[in-house]
Amino acid sequence: MKEPDKAYVSDITYIWTHEEWLYLAVVIDLFSRQVVGWSMNKRMTTKLIMDALQMAIWRRSPALSLVFHSDRGSQYCSNDFQKMLKTHGVISSMSRKGNCWDNAVAESFFGSLKTEIFFFANYSTRENARRDVVDYIEMFYNSNRRYSYLGYVSPKEFEMLWFFNKAA
Repeated sequence: MKEPDKAYVSDITYIWTHEEWLYLAVVIDLFSRQVVGWSMNKRMTTKLIMDALQMAIWRRSPALSLVFHSDRGSQYCSNDFQKMLKTHGVISSMSRKGNCWDNAVAESFFGSLKTEIFFFANYSTRENARRDVVDYIEMFYNSNRRYSYLGYVSPKEFEMLWFFNKAA
């Protein structure tokens, strides 16, 4: 992508706690790899992904014709979610059946998240896991984690540099 808010990718993962699973949905801008929306819940529902997309829309106010890419999960195929995309002028794009490589950016983010904070974690509650996820996304991944694809700057820094250069 050559500029922000033209294409987003999304996926869902799960985190084990002693209270059972905590599900996490993320929305990532392909331009900067920044997580622009996220949602967590004890159930993997359509509302989970709708809340993540709503956060991205509130934060970024993307223009019409934004492409939203996901896998073919039932939540993404649901009438409610597809209606939400149309309401906001977002174009739906889905991976080929059974092909996780089509959503590699989201899968890579989850790999980093699980390797960097959850691999050795033992959460007694969903709330404890939730706090670590928010901290990881907002305080570390978006703001400080250097990304080789971005020239070894963080997603937020990459976008700031892009806006600065565009204004110059």
